[in-house]
Amino acid sequence: MRVAFQGERGAYSEEAILQHFASAEPVPRVSLREVFAAVERGEVELGLVPVENTLEGSIVQTFDLLLESPLKVRAEIVLRIVHCLIANPGVSPTDIKRVYSHPQALGQCRAYLEEHGYEAVAAYDTAGSVKMLREEGLRDAAAIASVRAAEAYGMAVLARGIETHPENYTRFLVLGHADHPPTGRDKTSIAFSIDHAPGALYRALRGFAEQEVNLTKIESRPLIGRPWEYVFYLDFEGHRAEPRVRRALEGLETCSRFVKVLGSYPRADAQMGAPRESR
Repeated sequence: MRVAFQGERGAYSEEAILQHFASAEPVPRVSLREVFAAVERGEVELGLVPVENTLEGSIVQTFDLLLESPLKVRAEIVLRIVHCLIANPGVSPTDIKRVYSHPQALGQCRAYLEEHGYEAVAAYDTAGSVKMLREEGLRDAAAIASVRAAEAYGMAVLARGIETHPENYTRFLVLGHADHPPTGRDKTSIAFSIDHAPGALYRALRGFAEQEVNLTKIESRPLIGRPWEYVFYLDFEGHRAEPRVRRALEGLETCSRFVKVLGSYPRADAQMGAPRESR
């Protein structure tokens, strides 16, 4: 089974795929949009995208693409992120002036970078930064990425665990053409928009409280073309097929401009990740 991810070999997304699937071929793509497109076109069976990090918050492009795409969320994976300072062999920490990585990784290591006076330089991928250092033979720069990325490109690890806080986890979503059947410990993700009026959000969410559906996350993004109005993204416990969830969604639909169910899927554990798939 082929699973698309954004980045190069050695990226954290690739690690999440290998953690979740008993057997899979990770397929790199340059951008998140290309991951979605690869699944939509049938070039791969599934895709994997990051959606939020415990230190740096949400990946907003993922939310926007979920709204645009016909794909469904079929699983979530939670991966502990351990960042390393990586350089060409023979380079010492005192040689380094610049550090390259994905903006999320740079943000997660902000305190370390500031402490050492390194200039942070944004790149499109963590592992891609390591690959670039090797190809260009840079001796005054380093990258932030995983141990796997250093091993993949034959690079030296100068420091490990440089993230600002050890409770550093990234949540990934697995995308497919259908979501997951009920398992008994599920979550559902939806998007909806409501009238810009007093009490509108309260009325929209009231049904979830009445049906005792536990909300786990709410996020808002600008509604394009309607300044100062928003799309709300909601995660909650339960599967869309459960009667209490159906009743809550029916109540939401009566007071919303639109409701889109992004998918129902098994709930992941922060320490162990989601149940492995054997497809």
